Amino acid sequence: MHHISADPQQEDNKDYAVSKRRAWFAFAMTFALMLFDYIDRQVIVSLFPHLKAAWSLSDKQLGALVSIISVVVALGGIPVALLADRVSRVKSVFVMAVVWSMATISCMFTRNYSQLFLARAVVGAGESGYGSVGAALIASLFPARLRSMLLGAFFAAGSIGAVVGVVLGGVITARWGWQAAFGVVGVPGLLLAILYLLVPDYKTAELGDRTSRGQAKGLFTHMIAALTSSSTLWWTCLGAALQLVVVSTIWAWLPSYFNRVHGIPVDQAAMQAALIVLCGAVGSFFWGIVADVAAAKQPRNKLKAVAFLCVVTMPILMAAFGAADSMNQQFLMIALGGFLMTCSVGPASGVVLDVVHPGLRSTGAAVLSLFQNMFGLAIGPFVGGALSDALGLQSALTIMPAFGLLAALCFLRASRTYERDVQQVADVQDTVTTQAAPAASMTA
Repeated sequence: MHHISADPQQEDNKDYAVSKRRAWFAFAMTFALMLFDYIDRQVIVSLFPHLKAAWSLSDKQLGALVSIISVVVALGGIPVALLADRVSRVKSVFVMAVVWSMATISCMFTRNYSQLFLARAVVGAGESGYGSVGAALIASLFPARLRSMLLGAFFAAGSIGAVVGVVLGGVITARWGWQAAFGVVGVPGLLLAILYLLVPDYKTAELGDRTSRGQAKGLFTHMIAALTSSSTLWWTCLGAALQLVVVSTIWAWLPSYFNRVHGIPVDQAAMQAALIVLCGAVGSFFWGIVADVAAAKQPRNKLKAVAFLCVVTMPILMAAFGAADSMNQQFLMIALGGFLMTCSVGPASGVVLDVVHPGLRSTGAAVLSLFQNMFGLAIGPFVGGALSDALGLQSALTIMPAFGLLAALCFLRASRTYERDVQQVADVQDTVTTQAAPAASMTA
């Protein structure tokens, strides 16, 4: 592992922080670990019917097995990212991947709901901060012009991983039982963790002047000031979280919906649901490109485009679950909604990384991760399950897409301050460059 000095001028020069070959190797490895992050996280949703039958669980309890990971990720994300920003992103990722992979494997040995719930919480502890640290690494190694597209692709790995996890869960369970599913998907992450030590890291940019370097209080003050100076960051984080309420609800409950409402066998229901999640993976990448194109003339159009897509998604999904005339029509409408509903994933990450200090990219991304997990991914499966217990699963899936309208309002609010906050970051980078130049000449 080698540290790469992050030169603030590199983004202005539209250059890579390392050679293209090494940058793309880093992206491939980071993408692969995100893939297995979500395989390990989502494999359980195809096991819901078996767990419900084996342990007589309610839908709220089943949803909690998904939501607990998001809660732990939200609570642990910022401390992990702070450590990664100040020490090493690559070593942090290595440790995280080992922990979540081992915890996933341990799920196969659980014998009751409480044990499985605890094991899933440890999976979340391992995954804490991975998305934010991985996103910060990609953003720093690649040119800014590729940021939304690459982050869209990176987070699309989550959708693809969810697809693979759901499919593998259904197939493995049908042959060897639900316990075996955890063991099969947990092992590859351990191998990738070791290979990740070959990924190039980058040297963290200083937050302030030399007098505060050794002072924890001064460092903390700089961090708080940098993170609270941008209203765009907070509105974008909230909008991203609200849209993920919709995404996580569909992902968690669609296999059970196909099984219960349409009587499709569990393994086939998992495969059909996986196709919808795959639409989301394609959408995450596609809408990242669209956002970059929309921002070419006026940067704030990126957020306006995302707001528009969130609004469009809502009636499509509501009609799919509440008014579709046939199974075929419903599936096509859900697929279209699945393609649209991941529209915010890449652009939201790009916006957050655009408006935070370059020395706090992992931490800024962790703030986004906290919102996405605590107020998005944790809310959808649990609240959807509670509504299902009260009103039925079909009614729950008809109601939950309404969160998309609230997300759109947040993104519109963020668009009002986005360009101003981007300029503030540019001014900080110019200041750092000006201060660094004399020091470089003195040491030459």
